[in-house]
Amino acid sequence: MSTEPETTEEAEPKAPGATAEDRTPGAAAAASPGVVADSGPAGDGDSGRDTGEDTDAAAEGGAESAGEPTGTAADGADGEAAGAEGTGSEAAAQRSEAEAELAAQRLERERIERRKAEKRGPIAAGAGLSGTAADLLAAVRAVESGEKPVAPVLRRPEPAPRAAAPEPARRPQQMSAPAAPAPAPAPRTVEAVRAVLTGAGAPDGLAPQVVAALGEGADGQLREDPWQLLRVTGVRPEQADGFARALLGTECGPDDERRGRALTVWLLEQAALAGHTALDAPALTAALTQRAVPDPDAAVQNTLAEGEALVFQDALETAAPVAAPAHDDAGDDAGEAEERPVRVLVGLERYALAEESLADGLARVMNSAPKDDGSGADWERAADSAGRSASELIRTVAGHGLVLHTGGDASRAEAAALLRAARGLGLRAWAARHTTGGADVHAFGTAPRGLPDGPEDGTDGEHGEHAERGAYGEHGADSFVVTVADLLSGVRGPGRDADGALDLDLLVVLDAPQLDVETGAVLAESLPDGARLVLSGDPGVLWSAGPGRVFADLLAARVCPQVASRTPDPGPVGELVSGIGIGELNQVEAPGKEVVIVPVRDAGEAVHRTVQLVADSVPRAIGIPAEQTQVITPGHGGAVGTRALNTALKERLNPGPGRFGGFDPGDRIAYSPAPGRTMPGHVVRADAEGLHLDCSGVPVVVPKERVEQSVRPGWALTAHQAVGLRWPAVVVVLPGDAAAALTRPWVYTAFGRAERHLSVVHGVEQALQRAVAEVPQKPRTTRLPALLRAQVPTAG
Repeated sequence: MSTEPETTEEAEPKAPGATAEDRTPGAAAAASPGVVADSGPAGDGDSGRDTGEDTDAAAEGGAESAGEPTGTAADGADGEAAGAEGTGSEAAAQRSEAEAELAAQRLERERIERRKAEKRGPIAAGAGLSGTAADLLAAVRAVESGEKPVAPVLRRPEPAPRAAAPEPARRPQQMSAPAAPAPAPAPRTVEAVRAVLTGAGAPDGLAPQVVAALGEGADGQLREDPWQLLRVTGVRPEQADGFARALLGTECGPDDERRGRALTVWLLEQAALAGHTALDAPALTAALTQRAVPDPDAAVQNTLAEGEALVFQDALETAAPVAAPAHDDAGDDAGEAEERPVRVLVGLERYALAEESLADGLARVMNSAPKDDGSGADWERAADSAGRSASELIRTVAGHGLVLHTGGDASRAEAAALLRAARGLGLRAWAARHTTGGADVHAFGTAPRGLPDGPEDGTDGEHGEHAERGAYGEHGADSFVVTVADLLSGVRGPGRDADGALDLDLLVVLDAPQLDVETGAVLAESLPDGARLVLSGDPGVLWSAGPGRVFADLLAARVCPQVASRTPDPGPVGELVSGIGIGELNQVEAPGKEVVIVPVRDAGEAVHRTVQLVADSVPRAIGIPAEQTQVITPGHGGAVGTRALNTALKERLNPGPGRFGGFDPGDRIAYSPAPGRTMPGHVVRADAEGLHLDCSGVPVVVPKERVEQSVRPGWALTAHQAVGLRWPAVVVVLPGDAAAALTRPWVYTAFGRAERHLSVVHGVEQALQRAVAEVPQKPRTTRLPALLRAQVPTAG
């Protein structure tokens, strides 16, 4: 049902900077793909604009609109940043999830640096630099040698045969909201910054944020360089310019080198919020020109000279090799090398290091020989008994270190069969997902009978229900499924070996399109030599909230085997979503009202119909209660955004005064422990300790000072918040002003969250059909494909 995203790593994206306000929610209309419900009375109101749109919308923009703010990082990722408050003596006594994850990442960064420092070779092709830029890059990070490791050297001694891995001890845990990783700024420093801000007419409420961004001596830094104010999230260039004029007076001008450097870094940070790991140099200079920088090239060079950004020259793939000139002189080879086209990219060190570390880790996994755990005959028997579709995945994983597995939600049964087979062979196999809840539990249970990839006799085969208990233990496959955050932090999972690597032989990462470059780098570097890695996911869904497009880049680079699932998502909803994946919005037969289209004329009617569907129509006609129905809409703001819909749904489904931060017991919520992560759940109670939540069976306590930043009402979500999760029923709301926000991946993701029933509140005319047919995923500029091609030969 899925389709590979178009290759965009060589496309020149526009400069970042579309404002959050510019990201107007929109919707579109098309031929109704199902049963049409009756229309109701019209409402009134226009959808406005607001911040906090999906991250995919943040990638849109260009030189003509470069530099507009994208809102907070949390809104750009459809989540709120983790707070910096503790939970008292108990929280101080135990590591919170965020602290454990940060500690694990620090350890991995140290391992990355040690590994890179040992290498002494030339700069790898695809990451070549010249002149001053090369010296700067060498000063801030080690570079890759480009040489492939020899498999026999990396292979560990053959382990002794071992029985099926035992089930790990399961210990109940209560997750607390992250505690502060750093002490609060000194009051004297904050007061000094406040004096500088008020003296220049800036809001004194920014003082704590300025100190957090600039550290001690922030007041002196602001006086020395007023444009450092741009390092504070949410500050716009025109605001920083006004602050600089107030401090510097006549000395302030658009040609100030400090202004050029600050704007260059700010634009690169905005690009990262939009998903780019770097920007093409022409796009960056065009954006600087739009910001009234007289000499954008000089501004970029000054930024590079100060070490605040890095420059790269990546070789482009060409359709045909450039013909060699017919010269006999000694410079022929050099001349031919100079003719190879390259693109010049500029990026922040943080993401450059992460992307190169990710490429290094993946190359090590691919070039290391997998451990000889189980004979070829054992793997073959496991594949034969797993069913036609899963057998291909098992056979491929048997002989390769890195495998990409693509498919819709139904393809998770194949990943489950692989995990089951591997543990039956004695491998320490684990699966990691990005979210909790949804369909994760049953996705890793026994595969449903009647699927076309099942055994010929309709049974579950040797690896069915009874074999599952033998391989997994009494609790089944879910005993070995953890979240990526828990895996890296050590809260749950296999733990670490003596070298600090994950103590496992096989890792299956579900929802792989949600991997950003930083998480991917830590994950790849955490794998021991000889381990197998399977990245499984649907390439048609929205990409990660963080920078990069790891899964799509790997598919485009073709450096490892790819296994496409042949298991279709069942039912009318699966048929509809499969067509969307290839750009077709088809009308499907829905005899059981599995797909219903509800036309609306305006925003007021859209809200009314949405509440009616969730509270009355779907429970009465379909038999799915309101608590199992999820509303999805393009954005947070506007008359039909998540805020307006959540207000209306709470009033109907769980009215109350909202005594604790606007919430009452029983409210559905979306908890964001970190930017880009959403955990749906509901409020249990509130007390002096904080807001007590139940997130898919995981108890969470959020301190009251962090509720506003990390907890939102959850009856209505955006598609980015919902990706990776599924519900029995979904109501997708497409208000009339959402047309500009619609893309094929957005529609594919939103519609695909429904298991049994999908209602579409349809407020646009032909924009939906046009988005499905003509609007692909917004491009992101990344370097991963070029880095991988330099280290790993392209697969056939």
